[in-house]
Amino acid sequence: MFSQILTRIKNASLRFLGLKAAEPKIQWQNQWSDFLKQHVEFYRQLDAEQKTLFDQRALLFMDTTEVFHGEEIASFEDQLLVAASAIIPVWSFTSWHYFNLNTVYLLPAAFNDDFQCGQKDSRYTGMVGTGPMAGKMALSRPALYQGFRNPHDKQNVGIHEFVHLIDMADGDMDGFPERLQEYRFALPWFELAEKKMRAIDKGRSNIDPYGASNKLEFFCVASEYFFERPLMLQKKHPVLYQVLEDFYQQDRAEIVRDIKQREKQPCSCGSQKRYRDCCLPQD
Repeated sequence: MFSQILTRIKNASLRFLGLKAAEPKIQWQNQWSDFLKQHVEFYRQLDAEQKTLFDQRALLFMDTTEVFHGEEIASFEDQLLVAASAIIPVWSFTSWHYFNLNTVYLLPAAFNDDFQCGQKDSRYTGMVGTGPMAGKMALSRPALYQGFRNPHDKQNVGIHEFVHLIDMADGDMDGFPERLQEYRFALPWFELAEKKMRAIDKGRSNIDPYGASNKLEFFCVASEYFFERPLMLQKKHPVLYQVLEDFYQQDRAEIVRDIKQREKQPCSCGSQKRYRDCCLPQD
């Protein structure tokens, strides 16, 4: 008993000094894993041990980041999809922490610069930034859900906005993430981005036209493509795929190929159908 008391005092002291994370305020629920399995393709592709790790990282995100829907705390389902959006791009970096995010606001539809929905200029589905937006993210809730509902359209606004935060981790939002620095001599990133953007402008690319807006958006759009249609990206844009694989430390194409080899097995979503007839990505 005495040793347990000393341990508690030690842990409390470490937490006070910022050397040990506080105990989670919320406890993981089994139905949350079922929700992720049903709604997040990336999660379904993980093995049992990896799913447990994903659950733990989602819990940490939910415990340290406030997510609001209107003026109320968002539902756990909403929080789980935001957490999934955050975890997927940094999956290979287990110690990654979004130090530049405190709060996520879910809005009922697309919004404008004043965060008003239903106006003629309400065209944004996601936003992060500096100044008043420092530490904040705004997302259209319907767009967030649609991004996971259709995992093959090369569009996921949640992932898109978290990639912006990764880009901002070096202090600049310029479409040149800090981690790409080590690759700049092997492959000039900006040169590649400009080449791909010119091809988009000329209608010679299947990359979302929004990627030609600027280098910031190109990196995010290319990342959405990488996570949603890796086999297609590898086939049509092999150099771009390789750069993104190096950056994210994830060979998404190989993962999908491995899954296709198991397509006759029962689907992990629990539908009782074969995987190829249910949740198999259609690359």
